[in-house]
Parts: sequence; C-alpha cells; structure tokens
Amino acid sequence: MPGAIYAEGLVKTFGDVKALDGVDLDVPEGTVLGLLGPNGAGKTTTVRVLTTLLKPDRGRAVVAGLDVLKKPNEVRQAIGLSGQFAAVDEYLTGRENLRMVGRLYQMSARDAKARASELLERFHLADAADRPTKTYSGGMRRRLDLAAALVVSPPVMFMDEPTTGLDPRNRQALWEVIQELVAGGTTLLLTTQYLEEADHLAHDIAVVDHGRVIARGTSDQLKARTGGERVEVVVHDREHLPLAEQLLGTFGRGAATVDLHTRKVTIGVSGGARLLAEVIRELDGRGIEIDDIGLRRPTLDDVFISLTGHVAEEREQEAVA
Repeated sequence: MPGAIYAEGLVKTFGDVKALDGVDLDVPEGTVLGLLGPNGAGKTTTVRVLTTLLKPDRGRAVVAGLDVLKKPNEVRQAIGLSGQFAAVDEYLTGRENLRMVGRLYQMSARDAKARASELLERFHLADAADRPTKTYSGGMRRRLDLAAALVVSPPVMFMDEPTTGLDPRNRQALWEVIQELVAGGTTLLLTTQYLEEADHLAHDIAVVDHGRVIARGTSDQLKARTGGERVEVVVHDREHLPLAEQLLGTFGRGAATVDLHTRKVTIGVSGGARLLAEVIRELDGRGIEIDDIGLRRPTLDDVFISLTGHVAEEREQEAVA
C-alpha cells in the first residue's frame, strides 16, 4: 500500500520550462518528508500538484488514500496547506481569520472560537488577536497563516517553506508544533531551504533539483554520500605540514588535502572520536605542535554541493516553481 502521500512520475511543463520531470515520492503515514532544494528546483510545483492546485501533465498522485485528479474535493477536506506567502484577510482580526477558517470547515461557532483562541496562544499571537491583520508584521502574518492551516488538525499537512521570515524564537516554536502534530499521527511534507530544519524535523529527505528527485534517504544516509567524517588539523609550524600529511595518511581514506595558507591538513576518516584521540597522540609523539584539531561531520550543505554543484541557499530565478 502506498503511503499517506504518494506520487509516481509527476511531470509538469510551463511553456519551454519543465518544472517537474518525473517526480516520485512515497511518504509513510505519521512521518515527515523534507523536500529540499533551491528555488526553481520544483518543490512548490510538487506541492501544488499534490494539493490539487495544479494538474500534472503526466503521472499519478494519491493523498490520504485519495486520487488527487479523480477526487480533488475530498483531498482538500483531508489536508492542510501553508503556502510560501501568508494567505490571511488583512481587514479581519487574527481571531476572526481563524474563526472564519473553522466555520468554512463546518466547525460549530463554539468550537471554531475555542480553536482560534488555542492557536493564537500557541503561536504567540494572543496579545494581537483582536487587531486587524493589516497591522501585523510579516512574521506575525506568517504565524497566523500557519495557525489557519492547523485549525482542523488534518491527517496530512503540506508546509511550503513555513519558517521563511520567522525569527529564531518563532522558528523553534513552529518546530515544536510540527513535532507535536507528527507525534499525534499527522503526515507532513515540508519544503525548505533551511538545511538545519530538514536535519532537525524530517524522518526522510528528498533532494530535488531541476524537477527531479536526485537523492533520497535519511539525513545520515545522505551525509554518508559525501565521504563521511573528516579530521582537520591546523599545525603551528608550516614546515610540519609534510609530516602531518604523511601521518594523517595512515589514519584516513584516500589522500589528505593541504592548505598552505591556513596550515590545515584534512583527510576523510571513519572511527569518530576514538580515532581523533589516536591522531592527537601520534602528532604529539612526533613533536608536531598543533593550533587546532577537529572531527568534522558532513552537513546537508555538503550534500547539496556534492549532489547539485551549488549550495542550497543559492537564489536562482524561480519562474514557475
């Protein structure tokens, strides 16, 4: 059986631009899939197809057990969506916005009012609840939009770069809300350019570039594709670089790299902190004085560079996605 979110061979073209070029996804129920990629990669187009806002040219998609092309209305009733831009009525207050969403989902007036109050507290908007949203800051509007997406606690959620524009405090608060939702059984597809966010929240990560999923796996699995851990040593005296390079070569995989300017020697290794202790003992035994030493684990930034040739934060012109 496919997961709560399933896509097979999604293709979407806008003129000469192929926004999606055969996207496949399968997200098990109660998990978070991080859809990671730069602007223009196809993340938002994927979300729009899965939430019935766009029809694919080819391919199949099933959300919450419902075919998005055959049963779009039923799909909309089973999902929540927070897009890239806050979709709030600026002439209504924050409380009125949330109560309106609840009523649109056919909640009773009493339940919609209670749910609005609960979400305003959760997203730190209670003090501004009765002000028109046109007086809200950008970050406050973003939080209100996220609250609106959670009014009915849907079984499947889509969040398209939800923390863009949020300060660290509110970003952390949103992470906590997401973790609570998933713990309660919600399935979430999360698009983001914040590598730390995907690392922190996602059970599984799909890396998207030029409309295709180019890699899939857990954070640790993707990081392992970059060559694993590296030992970095900064020697005190430049003349010790050749000896340090030779010594590290006995511990690592492949050839060490040497930066003459920074007096740094780097080599890929396996063995973690225990190996680092051995390297320190050997350096000391050879009389090689060091200014710094560290064990560096690859980040998702490293994954992007190795897979796509550019960093995740690179802002490309996003014509359609």
